[in-house]
Amino acid sequence: MDPPQRRLTLALAVSLFLHALLLSIRFTLPEAGERAREQALDVVLVNNRQATRPDRPQARAQANLDGGGASEAPLRARTPLPPAREERPGNDVVAAQQRVAELERQQRELLTQPGTGPYPADRAEPPHPADARISGRDLAASALAMVRLDAEIARSLQEYNQRPKRKFIGARVEEYRFAQYVEDWRQKVERVGNLNYPQAARGRLYGNLVLTVAIKSDGSIERVELNRSSGHLLLDEAAQRIVRLAAPFAVFPAAIRRDTDIIEITRTWSFTGADQLQTN
Repeated sequence: MDPPQRRLTLALAVSLFLHALLLSIRFTLPEAGERAREQALDVVLVNNRQATRPDRPQARAQANLDGGGASEAPLRARTPLPPAREERPGNDVVAAQQRVAELERQQRELLTQPGTGPYPADRAEPPHPADARISGRDLAASALAMVRLDAEIARSLQEYNQRPKRKFIGARVEEYRFAQYVEDWRQKVERVGNLNYPQAARGRLYGNLVLTVAIKSDGSIERVELNRSSGHLLLDEAAQRIVRLAAPFAVFPAAIRRDTDIIEITRTWSFTGADQLQTN
């Protein structure tokens, strides 16, 4: 064998040996999960802290804390909340693939059913005659109720408009156009009252009562109402009798009659110890 051929054979042998050596070597990468678990650090969160470091720490925390609690066993406090679900990158992809497979299965089942096609037409069911009949009765009843309500409102409004227009006059506030009429009424009532003072009350009874007198536009009395008793029936009845003796009162002047049908005058009647009647 000549030297060139010998060198070629030697080179091929060396090359085969090196390739066999390289192929026999295996490289393995550590699992990501195992590497993460090996590098994980267990830390306990505590809600207190101390300046001094404990002698024999049993766990790592964000601050120094030397024991505590009601149990002598080396226990760790746990949260009452359930553990959070571990999120993995492949969870969403797997769920999406499962959802697609489920939809495809449902589509195949629909296509294999008799009488169905790729585009089934929507067929609306005709309304039942009974439902239409019930709906018609309901509409008629509602319309009738609305008509009755409208008529009742109109009747109430008409009755309100037909009511006499009243003017309520208290003891402290009087409109200027009513002031003279009320003053004339007061003077007449006191004059008639002192002339007809109850004999049984002279020198024996005295007291105050509140009386409302409603006077019509023609001066006649519509009603007399006792708002507060004097505590003596004799005085209460005497005041009402005096009002009726003083009637009729003056007719309403034009300035009052244009917008007032009835004047209601409320006054305090005082039967004094001097056997006199005063209204204020």
